[in-house]
Amino acid sequence: MTAISIFNDVLGPVMRGPSSSHTAAPYHIGRLAREFLGEVPTTATFTFDPGGSIAEVYREQGSDLGFAAGVLGWSLADERFSQALDLAEAEGIHITFQVARLAEDDHPNAVRIQLRSGSGRQLELLAKSIGGGALVFSRVAGWPVHITGNAHEVLLEVKPQAEGQIRHKLDEDKGGQVRRQERDGRVLLHARRYAPLSEQTSLWLQASPDVRGLWAAPPSFFAQRGEPLFASGAEMLTLAESHGQSLAQVSLAYEAALLGLSERDVLAEILRRFDVMQQAVQRGLSDDPGRMQLLRPSARAIYQSEAQGRLAVGGLHTRAAARAMAVMHVNGGMGLVCAAPTAGSAGTLPGVVVTLVEDLGLDRDDAARALLAASAIGLVVGMRATFAAEVAGCQVEIGAAGAMAAAAVVEAAGGTARQAADAAAIAFQNTMGSVCDLVQGIVEIPCHTRNAVAASSAFVCADLILGGYRNPVPLDETVDAVFAVGKMLPRELKVTALGGLAMAPAAQALPRLR
Repeated sequence: MTAISIFNDVLGPVMRGPSSSHTAAPYHIGRLAREFLGEVPTTATFTFDPGGSIAEVYREQGSDLGFAAGVLGWSLADERFSQALDLAEAEGIHITFQVARLAEDDHPNAVRIQLRSGSGRQLELLAKSIGGGALVFSRVAGWPVHITGNAHEVLLEVKPQAEGQIRHKLDEDKGGQVRRQERDGRVLLHARRYAPLSEQTSLWLQASPDVRGLWAAPPSFFAQRGEPLFASGAEMLTLAESHGQSLAQVSLAYEAALLGLSERDVLAEILRRFDVMQQAVQRGLSDDPGRMQLLRPSARAIYQSEAQGRLAVGGLHTRAAARAMAVMHVNGGMGLVCAAPTAGSAGTLPGVVVTLVEDLGLDRDDAARALLAASAIGLVVGMRATFAAEVAGCQVEIGAAGAMAAAAVVEAAGGTARQAADAAAIAFQNTMGSVCDLVQGIVEIPCHTRNAVAASSAFVCADLILGGYRNPVPLDETVDAVFAVGKMLPRELKVTALGGLAMAPAAQALPRLR
């Protein structure tokens, strides 16, 4: 299993809305499937299990557009995203979607991909979106695999008698590890690398008569080159306290070590993602945040009403809430956002951190540290649970974002690593059990106001801890409890739009605006 990464799994991807599980991950699945095929496909069929969540909402949440953009080989941020299906057909790529039982389905976001190129090359793959834009390929060309998109992957089906020679060739081309499978007299060598094969080795393998099949793909995310510095919240705090570090400092060291980057490079990438967040806030508060499907934009009006003193209370919390909603307006309109940790929770952390910068005078370095502290909490959630509401409800999306944001506030206030973790824990404790009941399968209601409330609540949770509240249930145990509760939730309350608020008559009767 690969380790959880801030950039790959927690603070990202930078994407077009509205859903990381149902828009961003399908994009990466489609893009990697195209790479494994090795040619431009002319037909692509995506099959979803009727018991899963993608089957229920793939049109409403842009999964179809994500798969199409990936198969086209576009960037996830491409401005043509909403036209992907039409443009794929224009380019001679016929894409179809169907709902049918998947015999190997073990996840609500499982999908079978069948590709064919103009030369007749065919490939079948099985993949799943596992939350926050992350993915796993579990089968390629009939072989069981575990591919997560954060390495250069090379799969070689070889004649058994030639295995030694081909393995030696791979070993000569240093850069990763090789695993072996055998069945029915066939051998698969799976090279998982942090660097691509050399051109010489690649050409040799393609020309070898002993290679029956070759499938290769570059990483969709940052390649993992090192090992994680901790594997739990407890280990994270021990490391921070033994070195006298804040949560941001230990988080920075973790990501640098895992991805083989300098700390300067990690900070630069954090700030790039902060810029996306800040720009999303600005666009969402403008008079053109983008068109949504159910809601009309309201963040600008709320923000202006607060500035004019026309609200009951107003203040920092309300401004953070309005900024969070602004980002979600952009997300709902398929604008550019940074999933944090998911697109459905993409407003909470920007709402808080942009408020810290613009209202309390934090500089860019302070913003980076706040985001790193928040990301440390996300690492623990990713290690112990999931970011997929399809698996554990809204509590692991907006609930997780609220916990991350509370840690960011503590970091900005100069609190300790333990205080930041405790603020995150109590934020989680107060969202435990929250369901994902999005109205009409669209990431708008109640997602936008939940992001707003989570942003506002982050300041309260931080103040409670900094003011002296002693949290009796540590972060690890809290996350474990959240995950356990999530698994108890019925399917109807996990992104299927078959329960909760989604079943209210008024919600079902809402007209579509586009």
